[in-house]
Amino acid sequence: MSVSTSYYGQTAIAQKGWLGAHKWLLLRRATQLGIILLFLLGPLAGIWIVKGNLASSLTLDVLPLTDPYLLLQSIMAGHLPEATAVSGALIVIVFYVLVGGRSYCAWVCPLNIVTDSAGFLRDRWKLKGGAHFSRQTRYWMLGMSLLLALFTGSMAWELINPVSMVQRGLFFGMGGAWLFVAGIFIFDLFISRHGWCGHLCPVGAFYSIPGMASVLRVSASARERCDDCMDCFAVCPEKQVIRPALKGADKNISPVILSENCTNCGRCIDVCAQDVFRFSHRFEHSSHHSLARNKEVRS
Repeated sequence: MSVSTSYYGQTAIAQKGWLGAHKWLLLRRATQLGIILLFLLGPLAGIWIVKGNLASSLTLDVLPLTDPYLLLQSIMAGHLPEATAVSGALIVIVFYVLVGGRSYCAWVCPLNIVTDSAGFLRDRWKLKGGAHFSRQTRYWMLGMSLLLALFTGSMAWELINPVSMVQRGLFFGMGGAWLFVAGIFIFDLFISRHGWCGHLCPVGAFYSIPGMASVLRVSASARERCDDCMDCFAVCPEKQVIRPALKGADKNISPVILSENCTNCGRCIDVCAQDVFRFSHRFEHSSHHSLARNKEVRS
């Protein structure tokens, strides 16, 4: 079912106001820009709250954080990691197991602002069609990046990884990185909607792995209110994750979106005028069933 992009979230805006219908989007942008600012405060203002970058950092000279994907590439390349790097990676993995692995894509990755902008313009200009890529391609890309490290003895993928290039560019000047960023923007705008983040990016593929067990989830807990406006499908970057939870007519089918590829971006919550969606946890459905069974026993 196709939906006119002119009406995405318009009913929600009318009912909740513009801020209410963009709350999670605004929080995401504030978080992404805030993280960038924290890293730039040191070099630009001499305020060293965080030292390093998204690949490896030290917060308040106490908390080490390491990108586990980059660490895995380093190990595959034959480099023995330091204990601090390993502990930093474990902290990051535990964090994303709690909040959802692909929350990194929606709330942290600086490239998300670029791809979201391309998606916004694509919808605004009503651009249709384009190339189709399997969403499994990103897992092939992930495997290839690790094999590249194994056979070259270096983290060769990081030299052309757009996410890493943007990170380096923010500190040392974008230079040629602008070409890669512009290329992804054009790719998402004219060739494939959500093409990079949704189909090709190995970083997103990696973070979907801890996302399999993540606790924080979006739930269609009021799915009986759904009026089939399709706005949630229109704005979701991984729309295939919504249907099982939203359209599960059987009460035994969980309303919780359990897919590891949900980015927990919150846009479905924003644009739903019926307040079908909310942030919850992966145990919501089972806890509701336990409560119902206890009531039955007491009665």
